Amino acid sequence: MTTDDPTSRRLTALEIKASYAEDLLDELNLVVVRQQQQIDALIRELAQLREQQTDGVAGGAARLTDDLPPHY
Repeated sequence: MTTDDPTSRRLTALEIKASYAEDLLDELNLVVVRQQQQIDALIRELAQLREQQTDGVAGGAARLTDDLPPHY
């Protein structure tokens, strides 16, 4: 086969497209992994905030007027 052969050119074009698709897939996989790490971190942070909130409520419910500065 010569490089001027239409089949050879088509095969080369397909190999190039496959290479680009593989690179894109690798990039997208990295994005998915990074997003999952962020989601996991946010879930942990949300759980901590909920725990802090329940600890604060269990310690005694404060009235809003107790937190007002003296000039109110």
